[in-house]
Amino acid sequence: MVVPLEMGWRHLLFENWPIDPAVMNAHLPDQLDPDEHDGSAWLSIVPFTNVAVRPKGVPEPLGIQLPELNVRTYVTHDDVPAVYFFSLDAQGITSVLGARVFHHLPYYYARISLTWTDGRVRFRSYRRHPGARPARYEGTYWPVDEPFSAPTGPFGEFLVERYRFYTEAQDGSLRYTDVEHEPWTLYPAAAEIQTNTLLSAHGFQMPDEEPVYYYSPGLDVVASRSKRL
Repeated sequence: MVVPLEMGWRHLLFENWPIDPAVMNAHLPDQLDPDEHDGSAWLSIVPFTNVAVRPKGVPEPLGIQLPELNVRTYVTHDDVPAVYFFSLDAQGITSVLGARVFHHLPYYYARISLTWTDGRVRFRSYRRHPGARPARYEGTYWPVDEPFSAPTGPFGEFLVERYRFYTEAQDGSLRYTDVEHEPWTLYPAAAEIQTNTLLSAHGFQMPDEEPVYYYSPGLDVVASRSKRL
């Protein structure tokens, strides 16, 4: 049994595109249904950094830092809203291998850098996982307006107030993890994305619509062990 984890998620961008629900459904395991907002499924890229990642109960200073980049969508199972991860790119080789073996998460090794300068986040990621399709993501993002509590905004609540995530393990089984955290604080955001080949690496065409951006300074999280559905 793998123990629960504690960590902090910091400097997050939520870059979000509307997708035809039928298109999204074709990319999901049979047990999951696309969740919809304003008649669309939504596909998101989320760059950020993990801080103080450690087994639950271990002192925070002993945790590790782990820059990360996710491709995700929003699903339901038995009417419970959740997140489904297509991929999680991360910097540390040991952490990637551990997450794949013990938590059944589709992590990929990547070279990632995240810097915070003059109120803006500069993020670069280059997937270098053996045997995986290459994927690059590079851009700068920043908050542009006043913060709000995600539960007070219908779309913000749809995107982030979810307390379970699903992944498909290498043996084809569907796995889930429950998470605990305080409500999110979001800011409307702007971004300049120079390179993004993540969506095509997962079989999605680049949407014609401009993405909707939100920024969050982050929060602290407790994640349960991975369980088979």
